[in-house]
Amino acid sequence: MNVKIDTKEKFSVITPVEREIAANMTEALQEMLELYLKKDIPHLVLNMSMVDTLSAEAAAMIASEQQNFYEHNASFVVCELKEETENFLDKLELLEFMNVTPTESEAWDIVQMEEIERELLGDFDKEES
Repeated sequence: MNVKIDTKEKFSVITPVEREIAANMTEALQEMLELYLKKDIPHLVLNMSMVDTLSAEAAAMIASEQQNFYEHNASFVVCELKEETENFLDKLELLEFMNVTPTESEAWDIVQMEEIERELLGDFDKEES
């Protein structure tokens, strides 16, 4: 699977450069995403601006991986979904479980706000002890 990777200070942006994410590409994408959980800065933005369609398997995996990231205290935001793809995710009842923004810039903002929130909650937990 061809992707463009842009590494920022607090997160990475992965942009698939495929018009379609088919079922047979799901495993490769999942492995790529999970590698980021092992990095020092695991936060991820998945920019879907070039993707026209994705399989139900790929959609379910992306939603599942997003939850996996949050369970590991890492951010995962999907951005720039095309209207057809967004409607497809909604039809599969996955969209409501996903953190989706219209633009990459807004996704960056979410990642940075979540990082601040984790820091504040971490300080709050220390005070409680």
